[in-house]
Amino acid sequence: MAAKIRKGDRVVVLAGRDKGKIGEVLRAIPKEGRAVVQGVNMIKRHQRPSAGNPGGIVEREAPIDASNLAHVDPKTGKPTRVGFKFLEDGRKVRYAKASGEIVDR
Repeated sequence: MAAKIRKGDRVVVLAGRDKGKIGEVLRAIPKEGRAVVQGVNMIKRHQRPSAGNPGGIVEREAPIDASNLAHVDPKTGKPTRVGFKFLEDGRKVRYAKASGEIVDR
């Protein structure tokens, strides 16, 4: 399956307690169908002190299911589905289905 969500993409959360939040994908986990999004699905973990770490309660992002994420349309700023197409030079790129705008950088 081709990767519709990749590291660096701007996405919006469609469902769950963080519904409506927009963030950047920090890490994609394609085998599990999940992604880590900046500022979304925050959890607290108790960290034991070590040489380079003072320890305490650390807040960080947990993975969220990719089915609960949608790309932010570069033109309108609203959620959109993503498709694939080939350009004239033969490159395969992702594009926003709502506006036709190319999503790849």
